[in-house]
Amino acid sequence: MKAYLYYGPGDFRLEEVPTPKVGRGEVLVRVVACAVCGTDLRIYRSGHRKVTPPHIIGHEVAGVVEEVGEGVEEYRKGERVLLVTEVGCNKCRWCIEGRKNLCPDMRAFGYYYPGGFAEYLKIPSEAVEQSNLIPFSESLTFEEASLVEPLSCCVNGQDYLDIGIGEDVVIIGVGPIGLLHLKLARSKGAGRIILVDISSERLKLAEKFSPDHIIDASQEDPREKVKEITGGKGADVVIVACSSPQAQGEALGMVGVRGRVSFFGGLPRDKSRVTLDTNIIHYQEVSVFGAYSSSHQHYHRALRMVEEGRIQLKDIITHT
Repeated sequence: MKAYLYYGPGDFRLEEVPTPKVGRGEVLVRVVACAVCGTDLRIYRSGHRKVTPPHIIGHEVAGVVEEVGEGVEEYRKGERVLLVTEVGCNKCRWCIEGRKNLCPDMRAFGYYYPGGFAEYLKIPSEAVEQSNLIPFSESLTFEEASLVEPLSCCVNGQDYLDIGIGEDVVIIGVGPIGLLHLKLARSKGAGRIILVDISSERLKLAEKFSPDHIIDASQEDPREKVKEITGGKGADVVIVACSSPQAQGEALGMVGVRGRVSFFGGLPRDKSRVTLDTNIIHYQEVSVFGAYSSSHQHYHRALRMVEEGRIQLKDIITHT
């Protein structure tokens, strides 16, 4: 089969590699679509401590069951499925609570296991046992189904934020993740949605998603502008959907009393120390949350929203 192999920063190679053999309890998936995550880009540019080259990365996968190993009864050949990235130990507290994304021994496709930048993907028995393939209906294209994974991560992040009807939401970073946060916040009845970025190109693309306000942070101070838009109150919710230490520091300057802030985008290991004005957290009773990846329940909820038409994903796709 053909596969893109990562050999090191800046070094991807299209090669012929053996098609995986399926053993007892395993499933072979023919990959139809694999979306490109921001983490994939970071691996390409800078490497990743959990990725040992040469390796096939890519984890936002949708495809068709090609072969079912002996003893597998949950799946059938020809079934349309999307992939749950995380495989937990199935023994720790977090796995038992259904939060395998927080398992200390979590192993992920595209990192520990070979990923989806290939024609075929083998699902090992432990992932089959944990139902890491989720069937989806023909109402979705494979490209849309591949985006259920990033949407599921946004579902996880917004669970902590509990966005209410009419609340003002600021989203810093308007790449695909920021736009998925916009769609999800709007589905929950958010009031004004304010987008912030330093890229005029991305802000231009974001216009078609009809945000209430757009702030070009390369041209004006987003903290002052958010306060102006909200009549001095600040936003109820601020989501930092980019890997920027500066954006995390500025987020507290945009949030209002008893507001909630999500540090949704992880930072590079050598840039993860950020100066924060903790008096804002203290005196304004602000809550600050992290959110990492997602669990099975988030995938199922995200898929249901997409299949029911409550969230559209086609307009997120710009290139194939």
